[in-house]
Amino acid sequence: MACHSAMGQDALTPEQNILQEFQDAVDANEKLQYFFLTVNRYEENSAYDWLDVVNAYLSNAKKTGDSTAVRNYQLMQAQIYYDLGDFDKSVAIANELHAEMAEMDLETKKWLLDLIDDDYAQLQFFDKQIEVRKEKRELGLTENISFYDIYANLGLHRKAMNDYIMEVKKTIPEDDFYALAKYHNNVGNYLRLDQSASTAITNLSKAKGFVEVYLNDLSTVKTEKEIIQGNLLKGIVEGNIGKCYVQLNQFKEGIPYLENSIAIIRENNIGKYSEDVIENTLALAECHLQLDQHETARKLLDQELNLTRVDHVIRRNRLLAYYYGEIADFQNEAYYLKRNVRIQDSINTNESSIKKQQLVAVVAQEDLANSRRMIDEQKLEMERARNEMQAKDERINLVFISLIFTLLGFAGLVYAYLKSIKNQRLIAEQKHIIEASLVEKDSLLKEIHHRVKNNLQMVSSLLSLQTKNTRSKAVIEALEEGKSRVKAMALIHQKLYQNDDLSVIEMQGYIESLVNSVQSVFRKGGHNINITIDAEGVELDIDRAIPFGLVLNELVSNSFKYAFPEGRENNKIYIHLRKNGDQGFFEYTDNGVGLPEDSEERVNSSMGIRLMNRLVNQLQSTLNTDKTTEGVRFWFNFS
Repeated sequence: MACHSAMGQDALTPEQNILQEFQDAVDANEKLQYFFLTVNRYEENSAYDWLDVVNAYLSNAKKTGDSTAVRNYQLMQAQIYYDLGDFDKSVAIANELHAEMAEMDLETKKWLLDLIDDDYAQLQFFDKQIEVRKEKRELGLTENISFYDIYANLGLHRKAMNDYIMEVKKTIPEDDFYALAKYHNNVGNYLRLDQSASTAITNLSKAKGFVEVYLNDLSTVKTEKEIIQGNLLKGIVEGNIGKCYVQLNQFKEGIPYLENSIAIIRENNIGKYSEDVIENTLALAECHLQLDQHETARKLLDQELNLTRVDHVIRRNRLLAYYYGEIADFQNEAYYLKRNVRIQDSINTNESSIKKQQLVAVVAQEDLANSRRMIDEQKLEMERARNEMQAKDERINLVFISLIFTLLGFAGLVYAYLKSIKNQRLIAEQKHIIEASLVEKDSLLKEIHHRVKNNLQMVSSLLSLQTKNTRSKAVIEALEEGKSRVKAMALIHQKLYQNDDLSVIEMQGYIESLVNSVQSVFRKGGHNINITIDAEGVELDIDRAIPFGLVLNELVSNSFKYAFPEGRENNKIYIHLRKNGDQGFFEYTDNGVGLPEDSEERVNSSMGIRLMNRLVNQLQSTLNTDKTTEGVRFWFNFS
């Protein structure tokens, strides 16, 4: 949640009161500055106390006809309603002030537009949010309009993450630990929202490390505002880690992160509405319910959480229904389930069309900006052409040209113009034919990949039937390994027909899907392994992706089967893939029990190792194996 209470004064002495200091300010302008530049203004007096005081000043300003004071107090009033979570009231007052914005100084305009931006984000009015951001850019309050947070709110988490990485990563200095922590937290949260919790934890752990370095760095003097912002970020990061563990059904591991997050955010966000506290409290209640700690969960759900979002209301109702079902109070269970059904029916009626309209609005805004930029460029080009034509006319006026040559020249120009139009028409027709052929080719290729994927799934199903018809453990194991390899190839074709670009596969997403597929087969101990995947931005064509996927399938399967005995802690797998131009490098390590002493002899007898060697040979490389102090390392270069 965005917060406008930045730091603007030294810490108050114990006998001073923030609200009293506000009241002692000379006039409405000084009060406005004090209000927005005060850290934790609700620490001693609640937001309702502040609202009473501001309303009294507003009433007096209206009686005296002081229009500037009225605007200042209304802006404070709107901010307090936002801090209380009453976004409808806040945006209604702010929009009234927006009509009088020409009378405000630049700093006051920034506070007002930031508040409206935050209100629209909470109310999910994304098209209006874009308009506000355009206005901020026109006023010079921001350099560009960032859309990644809007894409995330619309559910396009991967697009939001990719846009965020491209726009933000290059701007962060290596020694800015707060910015690095914020960056890795956002990337990790986008991955969490995209249901990639295992990968998300890796980024969130980096964020936690950076924010702790930032807070513990004594070499740089920090203001009170910077300390509060650092602690708030730490609380948000820990909450996101806790919610990742909930996604992975590791409820016991998630509880301490969620509890610590709630405590930190409340301590550093006193008196203000916090979406993170609500989400973390609901996640914490779910953990306790799953661990059969029903009364603890009920106490959390009974808290006054000020639920303003429909999805939070639905989740609380679902958790209460689960609670009553567990204690056999089926009447209350049915009551909360029916409430959710009514809410869901209302959402299903309107949500699809509304989201489509919002998506169209977002795309339209981007297209409009691009169109305006192109129009401006065309205007400049036309102006240059006009100037050149004027210069030519001036030169022509200095030379005597007979009427006949003028007419002949004009006729030539007309002929050339008509010929140019004809050529352009022919080019346009040929372009249309080529584009239609390309679309048809893409459709055929997607259909082929789709059918190949379906055929491979049928093969997998046949292997499953064969597994049920045999009692031989060795045969069953061989069939299961065959199924896993078929699934790895099927996943390649699935990714290809889902891609816009049919020539290459984005390997980060493919590896995550492949690991999740293998993990679902080996459920025993599968969730106790911390898997790190480092393949962001790497793309491979199908000729390389299929043997690579089969090799990775063998390695991950072997790690799950042999590397980590039951009860073993701190299990880790690291997958690294990089490509620089025509050269590539792949590395796979685990910290398991390692290879047996007779591993060299097993090369000739193990089908899996023989298969990996042949697949790596297809990549025109050689599979290398290193025994490490902990586990084993496989690696190879490829072109």
